[in-house]
Amino acid sequence: MKRISLAVLTSLIIAAPALAQVTVTEPWVRGTVEAQKATGAFMKLTASQNTRLIEARSPVAGVVEIHEMAVENNVMKMRQIPGLDLPAGKAVELKPGGYHVMLMDLKRPMTTGESVPITLIFEDKDKKRQSVEIKAPVRALNAAASGHKH
Repeated sequence: MKRISLAVLTSLIIAAPALAQVTVTEPWVRGTVEAQKATGAFMKLTASQNTRLIEARSPVAGVVEIHEMAVENNVMKMRQIPGLDLPAGKAVELKPGGYHVMLMDLKRPMTTGESVPITLIFEDKDKKRQSVEIKAPVRALNAAASGHKH
């Protein structure tokens, strides 16, 4: 009986699709002032396999999008992108002035010291999805990526 159980268990492990594991480190959200309706969320994402960040959600915002800031013809432009590729084993940094998660239509100000719940949705090459729940601390409005004031 043990052999049969072990064989069944082994076959299930082998047959189970390998879902890309994504590690989120150093998440944070830029604080806001009264009446400000948008801010950014920043973090480092590292996937064990090639995967893609395809969506983000948060109860603090009416709209959450994946954005890119880039210089085009000497003009800094920000735009929504449909997803962000995460190459296997390589950390991808979401930071001010680059890729980030945009929180818009904020329901309230983001106050320094609080934590913002964010759900990140990833998709692997087989179109299997994984959700990762994070809590991103709010840093002062003038905080740099390192969290130090300048």
